[in-house]
Amino acid sequence: MSFQITQGLFQFDFTDRYAILGVPLDAEVNPIRKRYMQIARRLHPDSCKAESKSDQKLASDLLAKLVSPAYNQLTKERDRNEYTIALKTMAKRLVKEKDKLDIKTAAAQQLLKSQNLDEDYHKAVQELAAKEYKSFSQTLQIIGEISELNLVYMLQKQSSGQFLSKSKPAAKSTTPTPAAKPTTDNSQSDKKSTTTSAAKSKIDRYYSQAEEFMKLDNLTEAVVQLKEAIKLDPKNSKCHGLLGMVYLKQKQMSMAKIHINQALKLNPQEPVALTAKKQMQKPAAGSGKSKGKAGKQDKSGGGLFGLFGKKK
Repeated sequence: MSFQITQGLFQFDFTDRYAILGVPLDAEVNPIRKRYMQIARRLHPDSCKAESKSDQKLASDLLAKLVSPAYNQLTKERDRNEYTIALKTMAKRLVKEKDKLDIKTAAAQQLLKSQNLDEDYHKAVQELAAKEYKSFSQTLQIIGEISELNLVYMLQKQSSGQFLSKSKPAAKSTTPTPAAKPTTDNSQSDKKSTTTSAAKSKIDRYYSQAEEFMKLDNLTEAVVQLKEAIKLDPKNSKCHGLLGMVYLKQKQMSMAKIHINQALKLNPQEPVALTAKKQMQKPAAGSGKSKGKAGKQDKSGGGLFGLFGKKK
């Protein structure tokens, strides 16, 4: 199924990835990731609540052909940088052709006259995003409406020379900085405790997001989340265990073995790692039954390489 959207930036044969995800043009990676998971849960075949087969098919196509490609481009650094360059080029084009632009929706026309551009823009995008994937039959229309908001925002920002421009660093003070007072052992201990607590919170968040991506069959992103967690705590057996399980599902057996072994080295009772290890050791169906030259059964099958030989 092909999707046609003719509003906003789409009218210039430009795919508005931000509009597809329902996030503003200045959205950072983490909000984009959270938004993607919200949409994917609604569209994924395993969690989609659509009753008719046609709606189920539409949801699946929206996820595969619009949402996932948009997410991938906006979260991979190199792809996002290229897309940002394309956006800047488009913004310059909009300024040159502003007299020819046809702004259709009331929200975009109102934004064009806004005296508080940033606040009104973000609010308008948020309101449309809340209903973007509730009714699949209206999804394309709402994507187009968000793209019109993006078009107006880009036009206004570029006209003032502010679109995607980095803020200038604050001027350095010429006033001498007073020498820092010596820190007591207790305050150092409290600071260390706070940092550890903050890191643990981040690790837990990465782990939870990895589990969500696994449910959505997005194993590549699950790997990314767990690697970020392990950067913060290389000795986290829980994260190593789940990463081993993800690699196992991807059939990357060497990487799976490395992380499963590391998890069990750190914690011999790590449950996910123990489960993954059992799965790796499970013999394949029919293994050990091939005949050798002497007519005896060859029992060398199964094990590490037999796991995925099982046929349904």
